[in-house]
Amino acid sequence: MSRRFLAPAVGIVVFLGVWEAFVRIFHVRKFVLRAPSAALRHLWNTRSTFLEAGWITVQHAGVGLLISLTIGVLVGAVLAASPFLEHATQPVLTLVQVAPWFAYVSSVVLWLGSGTPPALFMVGLVCLPAYVFATVDGMRSVEPATLELFRSVDAGRWEVLWRLRLPSAAPVLFTTSRFNLGLALAAAYYVEGANLSNEGIGAIGRRASAAASGADTLWAAVFAMAILGVLGLLLISLLQHVVLHWHAAHRTRPA
Repeated sequence: MSRRFLAPAVGIVVFLGVWEAFVRIFHVRKFVLRAPSAALRHLWNTRSTFLEAGWITVQHAGVGLLISLTIGVLVGAVLAASPFLEHATQPVLTLVQVAPWFAYVSSVVLWLGSGTPPALFMVGLVCLPAYVFATVDGMRSVEPATLELFRSVDAGRWEVLWRLRLPSAAPVLFTTSRFNLGLALAAAYYVEGANLSNEGIGAIGRRASAAASGADTLWAAVFAMAILGVLGLLLISLLQHVVLHWHAAHRTRPA
């Protein structure tokens, strides 16, 4: 087995082992912290419920992330071509990025109604600034010599964008997607928790936190979200390997 797969597995096992030992040795009360074994056992026993809810959360986070990526690349391409627009837009994007979005989730739900729309809106909103910044930096990182070569053969603006600037931005966009995946899942969870449709893992977590005996369910929801995050990161890594097989970083990556 490659060290690339073995090392993360060892890290997770050790982390969960230390967590389990801490809870058992110090007899931590269940409403404070649950042992991983108890949470995972409850997750397995109620797997049908979590699979159904998890699919809703995957749709909210995944589709919202794709919407944010699409808009971010389009906006970033425009800003990369215009320093004035970049300087004018940057404060707004920074404000969106640093604002405590979980504080106004309820307002978004009241505005857009229950169900999928507020979840997609919040995921797209919180992930947008990072995608825009990544696109601008990536498109401006083109080697001057390569850009000059394209100009020497009279390549049009769209051809330069499609064949040069966008591929140049692709690696940093994949890196940003790893960061944004956590934001997307968190936003989806919070919106589902504030939603009136009772769909998704966030709704399970909300009901469990309101119940006196919901500790097992709540921590099962935490582990379910963590599993979705790990699977999402693996998917992004696979896509990056397939799409960027030509990139030097992948050709020289150690085993």
